[in-house]
Amino acid sequence: MDLFNVYPINPINIVRAKGSSVWDAAGTEYLDLYGGHAVISIGHSHPHYVETLTKQLNQIGFYSNSVEIPLQKQLARQLGEMSGKDDYALFLCNSGAEANENALKLASFHNGRKKIIAFTKAFHGRTSLAVAATDNPAIVAPVNQTDNVVFLPFNDEEALTRAFQDFGDEISAVIIEGIQGVGGIREASVSFLRLIRSLCDQYGTVFIADAVQCGYGRTGDFYSQDYAGVDADIYSMAKGMGNGFPIGAISISPKFKASFGMLGTTFGGNHLACAAAIAVLDVMKQENLLGNTQNVGNYLITELKKFDKVEEVRGRGLMIGMVLPDELSNVKKDLLLKNRIFTGEAKPNIIRILPALNITKDIADIFLTALDERLKAS
Repeated sequence: MDLFNVYPINPINIVRAKGSSVWDAAGTEYLDLYGGHAVISIGHSHPHYVETLTKQLNQIGFYSNSVEIPLQKQLARQLGEMSGKDDYALFLCNSGAEANENALKLASFHNGRKKIIAFTKAFHGRTSLAVAATDNPAIVAPVNQTDNVVFLPFNDEEALTRAFQDFGDEISAVIIEGIQGVGGIREASVSFLRLIRSLCDQYGTVFIADAVQCGYGRTGDFYSQDYAGVDADIYSMAKGMGNGFPIGAISISPKFKASFGMLGTTFGGNHLACAAAIAVLDVMKQENLLGNTQNVGNYLITELKKFDKVEEVRGRGLMIGMVLPDELSNVKKDLLLKNRIFTGEAKPNIIRILPALNITKDIADIFLTALDERLKAS
């Protein structure tokens, strides 16, 4: 049997990882400034993370949600403390797509409505409703298509206001990434996020903050939407939550009432997944990774803006996008093959930098030196 060929793959076999370094089968070291789509939040193979998962696996790795799992309550307590959302409730699942799927479903249960407002270049996942709210027709199968999702221009306050005036009493939820990842590291403005909050309050609509990629401290705030000083009704999260172990969740405001069977999952919130997420929160607190993200992120952004050939620098904290001219479309590939540095991309010609939140300025300087070399050679 062959693999179903859906991924463009770099011909590199990574067999070992530590911190922000990974090594291939030949022993060649690479600097990882992408973390597998912003997943590696506390660095590869962090000692506390490895110790916590090993200890848990030696006790019990899995049982379903038909029994008490105290680790779930511990995770909820720590997450409430770190995020500043102590009065919210936690539902655990396995991925960002599942998190958004459940967030949208819960919103519809809450207000009995069907319409969803999403935005241009949004990416919310690949499951049925999440992909319908994703602005990429190439990955939306006919069975996923629905008239219930309305796409509006990102950051367009006039269009959003008009939509609510036209059919606000039909809108179940507004879902938005505080910073779009796949969409090109585009940041929602403070005024736009505040307008969403105001309109949702006025019309009884649910504000869903998709923090799957732009959350868990990646911007220097716990959720990127926190920058606007407003609370969403539901926060979805995944990627950096487990530092590579599959886990997702939604954090749910007190206005929602739970009932047995409303949401459910087989694997979500299992012992091993909870241990991974708890270890991440432990390290984030112990090592002040929110502060480090702000400091190193600000340094990187400031230095990147000094490059003449970089047309624009987007983002905040350690969620950074560099816009390059068309003729420099080779730079990302050259950084990998010639300088052995993993970065990401968002077409056209946007290099994404999504490293572990504990990188140092010395690591940032290695990247800046390599980028200077590549730009001069192009």
